[in-house]
Amino acid sequence: MHDGCSGSFENGKQVVDKVRMMGFDRQMMPLPMTIDCTNCGESFQMETFAARCSCGMVYGVTPCHAFDPANVMAAGIDY
Repeated sequence: MHDGCSGSFENGKQVVDKVRMMGFDRQMMPLPMTIDCTNCGESFQMETFAARCSCGMVYGVTPCHAFDPANVMAAGIDY
């Protein structure tokens, strides 16, 4: 089911699952974001709607919310 931009997520796994289900996980975001990894502290450029830090932490953001790094959620290592 597609909730449009009104969907809410409790955690990063739900976000990553959603973008994967919709086929957006490998699509380029309109503007890349610099994200600080919650696992290793490294900053990295998130260029796709699902991305991985060099330590393996996976992050996701829906296209509707890709305008603000505060909307990016961690899903887990190698998720």
